[in-house]
Amino acid sequence: MNRRNMLIGLIALPVAGCTNAYSNLPVAAAAASDRYTLGPGDSVKIAVYGFDMMAGSYLVSDAGTISLPMLSTVEVAGKSAPELEGSLAALLRARNLAPNASVSVQVDKYRPFYILGEVQQPGQYAYVPGMTLLTAVSIAGGYTFRANKNMAAVNRKNGTSQGKVRLAPDSPIMPGDTITIPEAWF
Repeated sequence: MNRRNMLIGLIALPVAGCTNAYSNLPVAAAAASDRYTLGPGDSVKIAVYGFDMMAGSYLVSDAGTISLPMLSTVEVAGKSAPELEGSLAALLRARNLAPNASVSVQVDKYRPFYILGEVQQPGQYAYVPGMTLLTAVSIAGGYTFRANKNMAAVNRKNGTSQGKVRLAPDSPIMPGDTITIPEAWF
């Protein structure tokens, strides 16, 4: 009995050594459950009906703000486009600048995503809405011959928290994500 347990242990030991830091990560959901929130590096296009002075594209600063004529600095980080529309309309009404303000906010340019590890051209790339892991790898020139094509991890910044999860090929990628493609050992 003791020899049998020892033999099983010797067989299982090499297999246990094949795990890596990515294998313990939770698997990301295939559907994007998070609605997009604005953050530093995004650019938003704002239009206010009847108030042309405010129309234009605005870059979200590192502090998570934009500077608007007549409203000065406005906090936008962590807000979705519809939430920002409501905030701007309320500010315009509160300051009696446009009592019946109709505000439109669109994301003009998303912050980039980053891809590291076993891809042909690691680096920073422009985000495209609807992007998946497979799309991101393709943009980076494809996998290297050493890549573990069955494993990837993403470091995602959601507001103030960051999470690291394993990705399936159809997992959604978000602006600001850092994707790591590990090396395959066998």
